[in-house]
Amino acid sequence: MSCSLSPGSRSDALQHGTSGTLPHFLQEPDDAYIVKSNPIKLKCRARPALQIFFKCNGEWVHQSQHQSQEHTDEGTGLKIREVMINVSRQQVEDFHGPEDYWCLCVAWSHLGTSKSRKATVRIAYLRKNFEQDPQGREVPIKGMIVLHCRPPEGVPVAEVEWLKNEEPVGSDGNIDTRADHNLIIQEARLSDSGNYTCLASNIVAKRRSLTATVVIFVNGGWSLWTDWSACNVPCGRGVQKRSRTCTNPAPLNGGAFCEGMSVQKSTCLEGSSDVALYSGLAAGVVTVVVLIVAVTLYRRNQSEYGVDVIDSSALTGGFQSFSFKTARQGNPLLISSSLQPDLTVSRTYTSPICFQDSMDKELISQEPSLFDPLPDLKVKVHSSFMVSLGVSERGAEYHAQKAHPQTFPRGLAPDYSGVRVEGTLRERREKSLLAPHAPPTPSRPPLRTSGVLGHAGGRLVVPNTGVSLLVPHGGIAEDTTWEMYMVINQEDSKESQEVLLSPEVTYGPPGLDLSCPVAMTIAHCAEFATDNWNIRLKRQTQDNKWEEVMSVEEESTSCYCLLEAQCCHLLLESPGRYALVGEPLSQEAVKRLRLAVFGSADNTNPLGYSLRVYCVDNTPYAFQEVASVERVRGGRLLEEPKTLLFRGNSFSLQLSIQDIPQFLWSIKPFTTCQEFSFSQVWASNQRPLQCAFSLERYSPASSQLSCKISVRQVKGQEQILQVYTSVVESEKEVVPFFTQSNCTTTSLTGSRAFKIPLSIRQRICATFDTANAKGKDWQLLAQKLHIDRNLCYFARQESPSAVILSLWEAQHQDTGDLDSLASALEEIGKVHSSTHSTSSRATTLTTTGTTTRTTTTLGRSTEELDTEFT
Repeated sequence: MSCSLSPGSRSDALQHGTSGTLPHFLQEPDDAYIVKSNPIKLKCRARPALQIFFKCNGEWVHQSQHQSQEHTDEGTGLKIREVMINVSRQQVEDFHGPEDYWCLCVAWSHLGTSKSRKATVRIAYLRKNFEQDPQGREVPIKGMIVLHCRPPEGVPVAEVEWLKNEEPVGSDGNIDTRADHNLIIQEARLSDSGNYTCLASNIVAKRRSLTATVVIFVNGGWSLWTDWSACNVPCGRGVQKRSRTCTNPAPLNGGAFCEGMSVQKSTCLEGSSDVALYSGLAAGVVTVVVLIVAVTLYRRNQSEYGVDVIDSSALTGGFQSFSFKTARQGNPLLISSSLQPDLTVSRTYTSPICFQDSMDKELISQEPSLFDPLPDLKVKVHSSFMVSLGVSERGAEYHAQKAHPQTFPRGLAPDYSGVRVEGTLRERREKSLLAPHAPPTPSRPPLRTSGVLGHAGGRLVVPNTGVSLLVPHGGIAEDTTWEMYMVINQEDSKESQEVLLSPEVTYGPPGLDLSCPVAMTIAHCAEFATDNWNIRLKRQTQDNKWEEVMSVEEESTSCYCLLEAQCCHLLLESPGRYALVGEPLSQEAVKRLRLAVFGSADNTNPLGYSLRVYCVDNTPYAFQEVASVERVRGGRLLEEPKTLLFRGNSFSLQLSIQDIPQFLWSIKPFTTCQEFSFSQVWASNQRPLQCAFSLERYSPASSQLSCKISVRQVKGQEQILQVYTSVVESEKEVVPFFTQSNCTTTSLTGSRAFKIPLSIRQRICATFDTANAKGKDWQLLAQKLHIDRNLCYFARQESPSAVILSLWEAQHQDTGDLDSLASALEEIGKVHSSTHSTSSRATTLTTTGTTTRTTTTLGRSTEELDTEFT
C-alpha cells in the first residue's frame, strides 16, 4: 500500500492550517478481547490527519476494511480524522506468531507520520474447572480459618469473590478476601459457620467452585467441683461424693466432650472401723490389679485378630469418613451448597480430600511407589470420625466366608406344552380380520461401532442400545493396536424352542489376541427368578449353529456372567457372536414388554388420524426400531412408554381403545379390539409388534382427541395408555421423545474409558492379588463388591483383582459412581474394628503418628487423578 501524499493532498493540508504540525492521537486503539464469535472494533482518532491506516501484525490493513470519519476542530481549524476496523475471531485464530495478535494506527500530515500504541487482541475464555477448590474445615472457636481458591485459567484473568450461604462475603477487620484469592478469617466466631463458595468471573462467564462447609465448634470445659456431700451412713464406712458438669463451656457444633470423671466418690469413716476399712482397701487393690492384667492380655490377643488393609485413602481417590463429634485435625468436609448445615447434629460424610499446600505433597513424595504392594497397615476408627493408619508389626487373619454359587432347582417338570414355541413362523403368517399386523421387515443393516484400541484399553458403545464392550488396560500388548468392532445382528433369528432375551451381539475381529478377558454388557428383557427361568449364554459357531457357553446360574472357567435386573455383564475371552436365551421352567416365567402409542395425521384423509400401538421387548435396542420407523412417519409419542410383565402362561395379549368422544370422532368398525397371539409376543425376537386404530373427525372444528388404550394379557397384567393430543399441526406441542436418549459416543480410549484411575487400579491389584493369611486377597475384594460367585473363574486369571475391577467398571459405566468401591475398601479397613473398646480406639488414635494423606477430589477427571497419583 502506497502511503505518500499527492500534491493535491499537500495543497489540501495547507488549506486546513496544518503547517508545522505532526499528527497527534486523540484516541489510540485499546487492548480488546473477543468473546465467543463476536468481532471487536479498534478505533483511532488523530489531529491534524489527512489519512489514518491500521497496520496489524506488521501488515497494512486493506483500505476497504477501514471505516473513516472526519471533521474540523472549531477551535483550531485543524482536521480531525477517526478510523475504525473490525477484527474477527477467525483472523486471530489464523495468526501464528511469536506474540499476540496486535494492531496499531499510522496517521499522516503533510509533515510526516505518527504511530499509535500497539493494541493486542486476544480470544477471551474461562475454563470450567477450578485449579483448586476450597475445602471444608472444622475449626475451634477463635481459631484461624484459611480457605484456598485458585480460579480456572482464563483470559482475561478471572476475578474472585466469596459467597457464604449464597451471600457475598465482604472484607473487614476479621475477614480478608484479598490475599491471593484466599479467604482468611483471623479469629473464628460461631457466626462464621456455613457453606462457602468461591466465585470466579470474567467477561466470558462465571464459574462456581465446589462448596466448602466450615464448622466452628466449641470444646466442652468442666465447671468447678461442688462441695463434698454428707456421708451416706450415720456410722461405720460410708460414701460421700462431689460432682461437676461439662458446661464451662458446653460442647457445641460437635465439639469434644470433657475428658475425665464428672463424679468423684470417697469413703467416709468412723474410728471403730479403720482396721476393716484398710483390709478391704488392700483386697480391692489386689482385685483391680488382677483385672487390669487380664484385660490387657485380652486386648492384646484381640488386636492380633485385627485386619490389615491397604491405605484406603490412596486407593479410593480420597474417600474418608468424617463425623462432627471428636477431636479435630482440620480434615475437610463437603456438603451440598443448597443445604444449610445443622450444626447441632452429628453427621458423617464421605468426601474427597485435596492437597492443602506443598508440605502435604512432599509427604506423599516420600512414600513408596504407588505401584508397589503396600505394607501391612492397621486401621482403627475412633467415633467414626477419621481413620488413623499405623504399620502393623504382627499379622492378622481374616477368614472370609465363601459364598455358595446359586443354582436353579432341578427336577422341576411342569406341564409346559402350551408355552413352547412351535410353528412360530407359521403363526406369524396367519392373518385374520381382527389380527394386528407387524410392520414390514425388510433386511436391516447391522448396527455397528468400531475403534482402534491399544495397550491403554478402551470402551466401545453402540449408542442407545444398552450394548457396550470394555477392553481393560493391558489387555492388548504394548506397541500393538487392534481395530475392534461390535455389531448387533438385525437378521431374523432361527426358529427355536428357546426365547431370545437379548440382541445378538458380535465383537471382533476374529483372531483377536488379548491377555485378559473383555467385559461385554448386553441389555435383556427377562424378569429373572431362578425358579422360573433357565438362562443361558450361547455363541454362534463357524457353521452358523449355536452352542451353549454356560448357564448363568452355574460356575464356569471359560467365561463369567453377572445377571442384573436390566442387563447382563459378561467376561469373554474369545471374539464371536453371543446372545442370551431363556428356557422357561414354569408358567410364572415373565418377559418385560415396553408399550408405546404414537399418532399422526392420515395422509389420505384430511379428517383422519391414526394411532399406532407398539409392543416390543423391553430393551433399549428393541425400542430403537420403533423410534426409527416413527421418525420416518412423522409420528409423535402421545404417552410415556410403559412396562408390562408378560407371563409365559400361553394366554394372548389384547388391545382395545376406549372412551372415544362419540359425537366428535368415529372409528372403523370391528377395530376397537385387537389381539396378539401368545407365540407372537413370546417369540418376538426383538422385533416390534404393532397394531393401528384409524379414527376420523366428524368436523374440522374438532381439533382435540382424548381416549385411552388398554393393553392386557388374559389372566395377566394390564396397562392403560392415556391419549390427549391436538390433531392440528399448529397446536401441537413439541414432545421431547426422540431427544431423551441422545448418546452419540461410540468409542473411548485410554483413561477416559475408565472410572478408576490407572494408578489406583494398579495399586489395588498389587495389594489384593497376593493371597495371605490375613484375608487381604482378591476373594475378600470380590466379596465386598458382591461379585463373589463363580470364584473359580477369577482364580485362573493372571490378575484376579484386575478382572474383578473390569467387571465393576462394566457395572457402573452409566452412573460413574465410585461410592460402592470406596465403601468396599472402607469396609475392609473396618473389619473387626468393632471388637475394640472405645478407650482402646482412643489410645490408638493418640499414639498413632501417621495421618491420612489427602488426595484430589472425585469431581476431577480420571486423567487428572491418574497424572497426580503417577
